[in-house]
Amino acid sequence: MDITLEQWHEQLKNDADAVILDVRTQEEVDEGHIAECLHIDIQNPTGFMEEVQKLDPDKAYYVYCRSGGRSKQACMVLSSLGFNEVYNLEGGYEGWLEGLDTLED
Repeated sequence: MDITLEQWHEQLKNDADAVILDVRTQEEVDEGHIAECLHIDIQNPTGFMEEVQKLDPDKAYYVYCRSGGRSKQACMVLSSLGFNEVYNLEGGYEGWLEGLDTLED
């Protein structure tokens, strides 16, 4: 399910067990990332599948990439594996950076 930055922020604030999942490459993560995220590179399909199968399917996963495409794909994979709460950040990390100044805690 795609969610806006506002929805992402609000839902994360209310779910202490939520997991933020960054599916970008290591090089992209090294340039900047959302704090306390779990990094699993979707462009390494074998490694991605091995790592996501270790995750707790009962938790909520907030997934992002650079602009929203790869994270949407990752959400579809997670859903197919039985994860019920997966959320794709519309606009990805770029949208998150652009929207930071509009959010209030």
